[in-house]
Amino acid sequence: MNYIGSKLSLLDFLEETIRLVTGYQDGDPYVFGDLFAGTGVVGAAFKKKGCRVIANDIQHYSYVLNKHYIENHSPIDTSLLDYFNELPGIEGFVYQNYCLGSGSGRNYFSDENGKKCDAIRTALETLYQNKEIDQSQYYYFLASLINSIDKYANTASVYGAFLKHLKRSAARPFQLELLPIVDGPLGGEVHLDDVNHLIREIEGDVLYLDPPYNARQYSANYHVLETISRYDSPVLTGKTGLRDSSKQKSRFCSKRTVAEAFEKLVADAKFSYLFLSYNNEGLMSLDTIRSIMEKYGRYEVYTKEYRRFRADKEENRNHKGNATVEYLHCLIK
Repeated sequence: MNYIGSKLSLLDFLEETIRLVTGYQDGDPYVFGDLFAGTGVVGAAFKKKGCRVIANDIQHYSYVLNKHYIENHSPIDTSLLDYFNELPGIEGFVYQNYCLGSGSGRNYFSDENGKKCDAIRTALETLYQNKEIDQSQYYYFLASLINSIDKYANTASVYGAFLKHLKRSAARPFQLELLPIVDGPLGGEVHLDDVNHLIREIEGDVLYLDPPYNARQYSANYHVLETISRYDSPVLTGKTGLRDSSKQKSRFCSKRTVAEAFEKLVADAKFSYLFLSYNNEGLMSLDTIRSIMEKYGRYEVYTKEYRRFRADKEENRNHKGNATVEYLHCLIK
């Protein structure tokens, strides 16, 4: 997925720095916490290395993606793939609320792709509720549906707005494609929780934190995927069809609350090593981060320049350049 804050391009930097600071090598059986897990890129990489991963996010679509990447392992029966792809479309919630042909006024998906998404999502839920598929299959197919349908979205990159006319990729007939299965000897566990609550309930060796950097809430940027994930027929409001996300507002997206929430997280963390990804344009200043982390142990920082998320250019935001600096703040407690 083309995801805000994705660390896919920074994985080598993260892995090398964590290895340098901790001394842990690939295959060492330590507990790795990934508590702002997003699409699961980082947690999956460390699961593959041999870690037991504790993943968490407050967004349900993220929870589903991580339930697959972190908790699933080979083999999983995928024989239903053709069945799902051959289903005729139905006029379900996605079509009725996110497609122009329904009269909703919204153009997130083509009519046919919206109907196909509804058919697959409805069939998947029925099979699971009737115990015709197990939990591993359910989360595998649901995670794959979330990842696949995003490739057909008629947006610039996120779901804050839709395009007036269907772009070429959104007009293609939808096909469900399966995600890879990530195997690891220790597996892990996945939570759907507020990070400041969960941190008091878990412990481990390496804690990786990748919170939002700015005031843009993920609940608004990916609200359509949240609805497809939950498929809970929410009341939608406004031109863009936002769902109520009042319980998913992150304190890390507010300049007023971010420092307090971060310090509480650091103070409560029962991990030997803590790593924070943040960039030079975030709500917390580098001095603020340093002053907080230094209270709880030995502090170090590493940097890497990388290209910014491309939605910034498309949405005509004013930035000084095409690159930003990623900081990996390290704390040895």
